[in-house]
Amino acid sequence: MTKSAFLFAITVGLSAQTATRGIVPEEVVQARPTPATPAAPKPKYQPVAAVARPAAPGRQIGVTIWRLRAATATDTAAARILVQEETQTQEWIPERVSSTSRLKVGDKVRLSLESPESGYLYVIDREQYANGTRGEPYLIFPTTRTNGGDNQVAAGRLIDIPGQEDRPNFFSLRRSRTDQTGEELTVLLTPTPLEGLAIGPRALKLSEPQVAEWEAKWGAVKPGVFELAGGSGQPWTRAEQAAAAGRTRALTQDDPAPQTVYRVAVKPGEPFLVKLRIRL
Repeated sequence: MTKSAFLFAITVGLSAQTATRGIVPEEVVQARPTPATPAAPKPKYQPVAAVARPAAPGRQIGVTIWRLRAATATDTAAARILVQEETQTQEWIPERVSSTSRLKVGDKVRLSLESPESGYLYVIDREQYANGTRGEPYLIFPTTRTNGGDNQVAAGRLIDIPGQEDRPNFFSLRRSRTDQTGEELTVLLTPTPLEGLAIGPRALKLSEPQVAEWEAKWGAVKPGVFELAGGSGQPWTRAEQAAAAGRTRALTQDDPAPQTVYRVAVKPGEPFLVKLRIRL
């Protein structure tokens, strides 16, 4: 796994009325189990790119980008991730990054995804270049290195990419060539597993016709994009850490919400994908 640079750069100028009408991005959180003693207020989202209320039901997926920084003695409450660097293990604190932030070459980043419905998750990454062309598509999730290749999702369950047990368990941001301007990350949710994929320990190179077919069938509808108000800069919590490690704990409605929510007008039970453009 060498793909990286998970910075979403989607900026569309829309009126507040059009951007928010009929949109309930916190549905991702509402699908989680209810805590025994609810206390936390509902999360509030601000539109980054949104569309007017469609006739078809809306489907959502939550994404959180984490940028790692070195842990300090004052980081007593935040969860930590252990990173093996040469001969020693370092402690790092993942912090939330806004979908409109800029990351630097050399940054260490991670990604969490959450679906309010059951299904199978796939993530494809490909590079973008200054002349408008794209690199070859690679399936970076699932791999057998993360959860043994299990890519099932359900409400309240987090998927970490890379997994906490992966080595390395982060992506280092870098350009593969000088004219690379960004990357394109495609998140695909299907009700049943995709056939014909030879999942292994490394990112799987996909064929251009195969990816083009998926995009044509399941990616025609433009998503709305919503950002969690006040979420940027917040550290990784132990609840989020546990929900992805071993996948034995589900997040409740009182736990932190996804940083960015993507909403698309697709009927229940149908596969759908959202294509996220990212800049370097």
